[in-house]
Amino acid sequence: MARSTTTADVEGDAVDGEWEYRPIDIPGDVSRVTAAVRLAIQAEFGGWELSRVRLYPGGVRKVTLRRRRSNRMLPEISF
Repeated sequence: MARSTTTADVEGDAVDGEWEYRPIDIPGDVSRVTAAVRLAIQAEFGGWELSRVRLYPGGVRKVTLRRRRSNRMLPEISF
C-alpha cells in the first residue's frame, strides 16, 4: 500500500499520493464563460481535471485542478 505524502513547491503546486494539485485564482472581472474556456483548454492539453471551485464575494473564483502524477512531460498551465 502506498503511503500518502504531501509536498509543495514554490508556485503552490502540491503532490499528494498519486495526484498533483494546482491552485488557481480567477479574478472577479473574468466572465464565467472565459473562465470555463480557460479551464477546458487546460483539461484538454495539460491533462488537468477540476477538483474544486469556490466562489467568493466580488466574483473571485478559487479553483483547484488535479492530475495523476506522471513521468511524462506535460505542458504547464498558462493563465
